[in-house]
Amino acid sequence: MATRKLLIAWHSRTGASEALARAAAQGAGDGCLMKAAEEVETEDVLSCAGYLFVCPENLATMSGMMKEMFDRLYYPVLGRIEGRAYATIIAAGSDGEGAQRQIDRIAMGWRLKRVAEQVIVPMHAQTPEEILARKTVPEGWLSEAREMGAALAEGLESGIF
Repeated sequence: MATRKLLIAWHSRTGASEALARAAAQGAGDGCLMKAAEEVETEDVLSCAGYLFVCPENLATMSGMMKEMFDRLYYPVLGRIEGRAYATIIAAGSDGEGAQRQIDRIAMGWRLKRVAEQVIVPMHAQTPEEILARKTVPEGWLSEAREMGAALAEGLESGIF
């Protein structure tokens, strides 16, 4: 039986996605379980009522560590989490659509229900140096992540989702 908690599963190479995930967790408060993608286990997915997936787009796809999390957990939870809420935040150099499509396809297979518009945060990194550099996320995007975390946690707690 799922609690009313939100699982925030994240991966970050340069700090942007981690900062966004931490902001979302701050907004969600005690209503969340925040874990790095490589640490998320089957029981974490089963015990939470909703999910926020936060990752960078790398080479037009979700990051490899986020993909590995989905690969590892897909079949153990398949058929056991239908109808649960999910949302996404993607940190991208430009458009983020490739990563977004991949996560949406996996969520469709799990029969999850999107409950918030996708958030794609363009970091505008286009050169190798910019792409590899540590990122600072503008406050406006961090605020949006906090608001999303709060809204998801409240929606789960109140039974809206």
